[in-house]
Amino acid sequence: MKKIDIRQVVLDTETTGMNFSPPYYLGHRIIEIGIVEIINRNITNNNFHTYLNPKQIISQDAFNIHGISNKFLFDKPIFSDIVNKFLNYITGSELIIHNAQFDINFLNYELSLLKNNLPKIESICKIKDTLKIARNLFPGKRNSLNSLCSRFNLDNSKRHLHGALLDAKFLAKIFLFMTTKQNTFKLELLKIKNNNIDIKLPFFYKKQIEKKFLIIYASNKELELHKLQLKLIKKKCGFCLWLK
Repeated sequence: MKKIDIRQVVLDTETTGMNFSPPYYLGHRIIEIGIVEIINRNITNNNFHTYLNPKQIISQDAFNIHGISNKFLFDKPIFSDIVNKFLNYITGSELIIHNAQFDINFLNYELSLLKNNLPKIESICKIKDTLKIARNLFPGKRNSLNSLCSRFNLDNSKRHLHGALLDAKFLAKIFLFMTTKQNTFKLELLKIKNNNIDIKLPFFYKKQIEKKFLIIYASNKELELHKLQLKLIKKKCGFCLWLK
């Protein structure tokens, strides 16, 4: 039986700005699209990337985020020039986006401006929001792209400004980390010697064996304060298990 490839594409955009009230995308345009392809959970080099001339002024707030100027975009294509190539690239794939509704609204707005009865993004792609995944995995924690990079030990020190393709590359790795599942319960055994006796341990003990942990002992003052706290508990409750 022929294996069916699972294709996912990780997308990010940069824009001229956003309004302060919904719908945020109205009056603003996309100036960069970056997409990274994942096939069978392997990141490929088949990326999609383009800058776009929005034919309007980029807001100062947006420029401070991505650093893309109107001068730089002057000779770049407009959205209608690349729309067919863009749609052909994403159609039928699962679309992975961080805070997906923001980018989807902008993309659908661009499509609507063409007035060619082009389909909405959600009708040609299944959409998965990595922000929702992150919030389920790390409730109550910051789940921005920078925060997730730190959490998964990804070096984002060169990410001084936002960039659609750069951010899509980071997000692709983060998505794979967040959706990795254990496929087997097989425990590889690590053979070590202890007093000339061979001992077999699961492989995940290896780092614990090799790493020397720093042990910090309580000071005399801390021990005395601890005893006082236990006595206070006994006085208030009539009993303190830890004093036995």
